[in-house]
Amino acid sequence: MKSTALQHGAFQTGDRVVLSPYGVGVIGGTCCRPVGSQTYTYYEINFPNSHSRAYVPVNTPGQAGMRAALTDLELPELLSKLQKSTLGLPRQWSVRQKIVTDLVAGGNPHELAALICEFKGWNRDRGLPDLDRQAYRRAIKLLQQEVRGLNGKWAQQIQLFLEEAWNESPIH
Repeated sequence: MKSTALQHGAFQTGDRVVLSPYGVGVIGGTCCRPVGSQTYTYYEINFPNSHSRAYVPVNTPGQAGMRAALTDLELPELLSKLQKSTLGLPRQWSVRQKIVTDLVAGGNPHELAALICEFKGWNRDRGLPDLDRQAYRRAIKLLQQEVRGLNGKWAQQIQLFLEEAWNESPIH
C-alpha cells in the first residue's frame, strides 16, 4: 500500500535526501510494510542515477543514516570549508586512517569539505599515500554527487573546485 502524500515525519515527497552509503536519493512517498505482527511505515527513496530503491522507517530516519541533502543556502559555508579549513589530522598513518575512514563513511558534507581541503594541501605539498588518495577521491565524489542536484553560482563554484582538486597532480 503506497501513499503519494506523506503524513509522517519531517520529509516530504520529492525531498532530496542522503542515505549513506547509497548517496543522494529522492523521497518517492511512503509505504506500509508488515514486519512480524506489526505494520510499519517507510519512506521510499529512489536513487536517480540507478534503479536502486531503499526503504527507511519514518519514525527513525536518523538511525538509518538518512539526512536532508544540502540546499543552496548551505553552499557558501561549504565552499569556505573547501577553501580554508583543517581537521588537524595526525601524520601517523594508522591513527589517521581510522579517522578518515569514519569521516568518509559518515558522509557529513562539512566534514568531507574539511577533509578535502586538508588533503588538497597535503597533495600539493608532497603527494598523498595511496589510501589517503583513495579517501580524498571518495570524498570528492560524494560531495560532487550531493552538489550536482543544485543550481546557482555557489554550486558551480563548488563543482569547479572539486573538479580541479580531482585533476590536480602533486608537485615533485
